Amino acid sequence: MKVAMNVYELSSAAGLPCEIDPALVVALSSQKSENISPEEEYKIACLLMVFVAVSMPTLASNVMSQYSPAIEGHCNNIHCLAKAVNQIAAALFTIHKGSIEDRLKEFLALASSSLLKIGQETDKMTTRNRESVYLLLDMIVQESPFLTMDLLESCFPYVLLRNAYHAVYKQSISSSA
Repeated sequence: MKVAMNVYELSSAAGLPCEIDPALVVALSSQKSENISPEEEYKIACLLMVFVAVSMPTLASNVMSQYSPAIEGHCNNIHCLAKAVNQIAAALFTIHKGSIEDRLKEFLALASSSLLKIGQETDKMTTRNRESVYLLLDMIVQESPFLTMDLLESCFPYVLLRNAYHAVYKQSISSSA
């Protein structure tokens, strides 16, 4: 990890894009607890990713989670989660010597499954911004150097994403008219 981190630090210092943020790795490494074993810390990192994935559907009930094509983001800035999920996963699993790609694949499968479940909800308040949250899933994949659209399509139907883009653009036109 030390050699890899030196490469990332040099690349970052030279202004080159990096898959892993060396400053974030250093910051998170300094937060390690002496009372917890590395195995337990790894489990906690995995559980953090699970928590984020299964919590995504709750964003759909928030009125501010609406996607705005005019600003190419969500009104409550949840689009920032796309970068955060990728950067934090990369840093955590660099520290714990886990496979970043495998953990993000698991995250994507869990998030997809959770979001597909809100497609079956009938309560309008719970699902008011469902399509906008579907777009967040797409943004996470677009932002990731570790995930691909093929992988997303294997666990989340592309037709739902296409319909979600159509719905949010249609809604933005009707609300501005």
